[in-house]
Amino acid sequence: MLVSTTETVAGYRTVETLGQVFGVVVRSRGLGGNVIAGLRSLIGGEIKEYTSLVEDTRRHAIDRLVMNAQLMGADAVVMMRFDSGSIGQTMNEVVAYGTAIRIERA
Repeated sequence: MLVSTTETVAGYRTVETLGQVFGVVVRSRGLGGNVIAGLRSLIGGEIKEYTSLVEDTRRHAIDRLVMNAQLMGADAVVMMRFDSGSIGQTMNEVVAYGTAIRIERA
């Protein structure tokens, strides 16, 4: 499965557009991680606990995006983007979305 942030995939042509596809993940850092992150925020700098949370959540969102595109019969997803936000003070939501397509070599 090709996942691209561009409108087209180099060397391929789109033969069918299947529609929008997305992968959604909501995660929460545990109490211990929140306490450590809170202490780090007093000092300043990167808060590695939250960086790790966001990276893992984005990877999981892409995995779900790919799974949903495969269920639609897609070969690729183009115009892939991320959207993220907070739910409450301890949860992070990430959505990976794009357009599922079928492609063939040009």
